[in-house]
Amino acid sequence: MTNSADATTQQESTENRSTTPSNPAFRERISQGWAPHTEVLPAERSAAAWARARRDRVSAQYPGVRVIVPAGVLKQRSNDTDYPFRAHSAFAHLTGWGADAEPGAVLVLEPTRDGHEAIVYFRERAGRDSDEFYANPEIGEFWIGPRPSLEHVAADLGVETRHLDEFGVAPGAAPVALVREADPGLTSRVDAARLVAPTDDDGSRDARLARDVSELRLVKDAFEIDEMRAAVAATARGFEDIIRELGTASAHPRGERVVEGAFHGRARLEGNEVGYETIAASGAHACILHWTRNDGPVRNGDLLLVDAGVELDSLYTADITRTLPVSGTFTAQQRLVYETVREAADAAFAIVRPGVTFRTIHETAMTVIARRTAEWGLLGVSADEALAPEGQHHRRYMVHGTSHHLGLDVHDCAAARRDLYLDGVLEEGMVFTIEPGLYFQPDDLTVPAELRGIGVRIEDDVLVTASGVENLSAGIPRTADEVESWMRAVRQGGSDAPQARG
Repeated sequence: MTNSADATTQQESTENRSTTPSNPAFRERISQGWAPHTEVLPAERSAAAWARARRDRVSAQYPGVRVIVPAGVLKQRSNDTDYPFRAHSAFAHLTGWGADAEPGAVLVLEPTRDGHEAIVYFRERAGRDSDEFYANPEIGEFWIGPRPSLEHVAADLGVETRHLDEFGVAPGAAPVALVREADPGLTSRVDAARLVAPTDDDGSRDARLARDVSELRLVKDAFEIDEMRAAVAATARGFEDIIRELGTASAHPRGERVVEGAFHGRARLEGNEVGYETIAASGAHACILHWTRNDGPVRNGDLLLVDAGVELDSLYTADITRTLPVSGTFTAQQRLVYETVREAADAAFAIVRPGVTFRTIHETAMTVIARRTAEWGLLGVSADEALAPEGQHHRRYMVHGTSHHLGLDVHDCAAARRDLYLDGVLEEGMVFTIEPGLYFQPDDLTVPAELRGIGVRIEDDVLVTASGVENLSAGIPRTADEVESWMRAVRQGGSDAPQARG
């Protein structure tokens, strides 16, 4: 339905039940008697200058190439309903247009003698002399509110704007590089144009662009770091909301959804959305790494693993995990597992600094996990044997990695080359997670009965500094003692977590 730029498809899908009049008298009546649109052009948003600098870096990498970066289009959820629109991360990064971006917009870097001219194409508001503004439920002003004008967006983003109807994919003198995944319909049009007038485009340029715009985000600029701080602060507020709702959650048969809902409310108040589907995993569900059904009970005596992040209007997201004792107090076994995971995280924190390889973070955390699980007699081999490449016995209890880059995407920079990511060297300005865990499945006969069903993960968002590392989420309590004190304080009406940006 909405996987193309054709804005008439949703209107057509409701024709069999539409009661909108189409006679001449109605058309004349509804097109008249409106006050003129008044618009005060905004000052350029703070993200615009940073986006301009990022475009300059892309321009330098693609001399003489027409670079096309679509925002993407609405995606169908069911019949004539769509998922909320979220612009492609490369488009948001290179324009500064975040949660308020228009579906179907396209950033084009047109090659010039001195580099590139940036143009944003989008469908601006329809005139009241057309039927679009009242009859089209996808883009009509009566249905979704007014769309911004070309002049408004040009002033806001500090970039030239043109109507989407002026954008064409007909082959020209310049070769093309396209972010293919953002808009499948547009990608098909570009591919068809390439077939009509073949150039030297063999697809490799598109793949290179996907890689380059991803690697462009490996090191965050000052604007991005500020956004990450704000996303973490909002997420801290969300965790406090969860603690306040634990009583309600414990009394409901689907208490995990009470937890999920409490955090989602904070995400909508403080930002745009959640950055990914919240994991609210109570009891043995905490051993399911991507448990997002969140339909189970929250019982006193169990642990509650919450993996959640607020996505700001700029689309930057936090990614935090805390494991909370529902009763407010860890049992002896829960505390043992929890503090072991924290020990692994702290060991990873201790080695982070510029010049260290990214993979070393994981290896350091795994050394602690292997040593402790070997001491508990779970492995059947020594820690050294487990840590050998041909061993890895301890990974039964933690199959995921310890870190991933973070920013506009929760798993940011995913298309970056391996030698710049997993095998890459840490640089000042990188932001990523540190998130070791231990998960003892309820039916795992290799562990004692008292450990089965315990799942713990502690995840923080960190920034590489010139001399080491800053834990951006350090204000969200981490040690077992701190978590217990924090939960008591929040339940009593206090707060130990950082304040979110207003």
